[in-house]
Amino acid sequence: MGISRSQLAKMIDSTLLKPTATKDDIAKLCREAKWYRFGCVCINPVYVSLATQLLKETDVKVCSVIGFPFGSTPPEVKAFEARRAAENGAREVDMVINLGALKSGDHEAVKRDIEMVMDLKRLYSGLIVKVIIETGHLTSEEKVAACRLVKEAGADFVKTSTGLVGGATIEDVQLIRRTVGSDMGVKAAGGIRTLKDALAMIEAGANRIGTSAAAAIIEELPE
Repeated sequence: MGISRSQLAKMIDSTLLKPTATKDDIAKLCREAKWYRFGCVCINPVYVSLATQLLKETDVKVCSVIGFPFGSTPPEVKAFEARRAAENGAREVDMVINLGALKSGDHEAVKRDIEMVMDLKRLYSGLIVKVIIETGHLTSEEKVAACRLVKEAGADFVKTSTGLVGGATIEDVQLIRRTVGSDMGVKAAGGIRTLKDALAMIEAGANRIGTSAAAAIIEELPE
């Protein structure tokens, strides 16, 4: 696959979601993001303000996770969490789907959960919403149902996983892309550690890569 370093960098969400991450760790993540010109940094909500300050006057966006990692908070809480993130400078949010509702067959609850976060788009123009469906917990039929619900709710991306339960697979990315079509975003995340991994996910249909090995991956690609 022919892709330049700058093209790949823009597709990468450089990620640090460890609960033990320190301010110094976030500062390092942001320095790397500025140096390599990654599209985004993806961090826990508590560090959104710090990252926004560190990345001001750059085109690197800040992404916050919502309802992470289990997706089991009420939709009103997810909406509040997303709003606070946006107020603090996040331009993207990665929310975890209501897995329990999906497993229960309560598709209306799943869709409502997403829509309450999507409502923030009226207040924050350009806000990107990605929905983590956590493929490692789902059957093939549930993956398809989840993707359809995410698309119906109007989200911008389907994201494979949190990285805590398995990770992205080529088969899952292909399934998601077939289900959502060509116009919707697909983010592969979890277990992507090498350039080969990243390119395989892009070939399978992903147009965004979430990884905690962003710098190592981009360094594999010649300038």
